[in-house]
Amino acid sequence: MEYLRDPAEIYARSFAAIRAEADFSALPAALEPIAVRLVHACGMTDLVADLRYDPGIVQAARTALQAGAPVLADTEMTAAAIIRARLPAENAILCTLNEPAVAGLAAAERTTRSAAAVSLWRDRLAGAVVAIGNAPTALFALLELLDKGAPRPAAILAFPVGFVGAAESKAELAENPRGVPFLTLAGRRGGSPLAGAAVNALAAGEAP
Repeated sequence: MEYLRDPAEIYARSFAAIRAEADFSALPAALEPIAVRLVHACGMTDLVADLRYDPGIVQAARTALQAGAPVLADTEMTAAAIIRARLPAENAILCTLNEPAVAGLAAAERTTRSAAAVSLWRDRLAGAVVAIGNAPTALFALLELLDKGAPRPAAILAFPVGFVGAAESKAELAENPRGVPFLTLAGRRGGSPLAGAAVNALAAGEAP
């Protein structure tokens, strides 16, 4: 079969196609490289119009990462999508979903394991970069935690996906980010590849 095999050429053509087909004109210049990486991660050029963000998200997230802030991930899939070699300060990537206490907490609180796992973030939240790529309940739980006075993270990168709660949790974040710079994708779309791509692009510090 004949197909393109050269990695550099595949890379170049991919990003050329993205820039030819997607409209980034409404985005701040600093956010454009992040949006390019998000499109590259999922193949959907139309997602740019559905991005919601705080204008300070790029600076806030990069400053935190460069200072060594941990990345708090909702699932192992999200954590695995982050390229550790790109992190600027050997930043820890923390996922509490599989910690022993989580199942009991979820049962006691009558919620999902993803939401219960977020309750274990409280002592680690201050100045952290949060990456949510799967569970809407994790994002809801994070917002509830902030409403109860938990320390503010430096940035929230929220890409929960699905048909129940995904659009609603992201809409709540965009409407009231609790004073935290954020980047999210309106609607049902999302997923670990997008959350990971956002972290990777911010960590890499790519210019527009």
